[in-house]
Amino acid sequence: MGTDLIAVVGATATGKSGLAIELALALGGEVVNADSMQLYRGMDIGTAKEPPAARRGVPHHLLDVWPVTRTANVADYQQLAQDAIKGINARGHVAILAGGSGLYIRAALDDLHFPGTDDGARARLEAELDRLGAAALHARLAVLDPAAAAAILPGNGRRIVRALEVLEISGRLFSATMPGYDQGRPAIQVGLTLPRPELDRRIAARVDRMWEAGFEEEVRGLAGEGLREGKTASRALGYQQVLRYLDGECTPDEARDETVRATRRFARRQESWFRRDPRIRWLDASGAHLLDHARQILGDHDHEGSGTA
Repeated sequence: MGTDLIAVVGATATGKSGLAIELALALGGEVVNADSMQLYRGMDIGTAKEPPAARRGVPHHLLDVWPVTRTANVADYQQLAQDAIKGINARGHVAILAGGSGLYIRAALDDLHFPGTDDGARARLEAELDRLGAAALHARLAVLDPAAAAAILPGNGRRIVRALEVLEISGRLFSATMPGYDQGRPAIQVGLTLPRPELDRRIAARVDRMWEAGFEEEVRGLAGEGLREGKTASRALGYQQVLRYLDGECTPDEARDETVRATRRFARRQESWFRRDPRIRWLDASGAHLLDHARQILGDHDHEGSGTA
């Protein structure tokens, strides 16, 4: 295989982690996490983080690196990911980036340059977020930068604030900071997709497993470590719903049902994000012999690169 970098991408619950491990075992690879919430220590059940035994001896990087109180910063992640990839390749191994956080994937693969921040503007916008809610700020962004609004979930207050901050301090559209898809380091991207009914079923089943595995207890424990104060972690899917239950704002069943609905909405946005990238080669994750099909994509890429038929 003629590449030292592979990305396994797609919506939540499509089996990215499992395929990444299989590819790593087959190719002599190491996995680099590209799920923004799996960076947080202790956020295991709700993020479907692969437990150590399930990793089957494959080295995994960028799991459990931040406390839940830390605000995520994609520029910081970019440096961490690029350093991890460089180290893996220096050892003669294949780096396999795996996750569904589209901006994080692009930060690791492409030449993204992130504008600076302004503490005053950020604080004012975050105060507006608390006062008006994410939907109101998303509506404002839709007027000012429609392309950015289309790529950001209406409930993702952190990213909405960032997009508005970039507009304010630089005068540039947030969407204009993204390079074209023809810029970036050589990589093979394998996308996993599922028919919508099957994806919805898998999401509901995953949420059921989360609760059965003790998700409520996980959130309670993290609440004692400052989860509510974490501007990023507290808004993670499932975690924000359980926090609302713990605060008496809903019942456990309502928290679970809203987690399913919110995750399904998020999966639609993930699919929309990744479908815009023409470099991704797609596989039906419900089919048999997924590893074989993925390896066929890698082989096809090698033939294309060498100019052979």
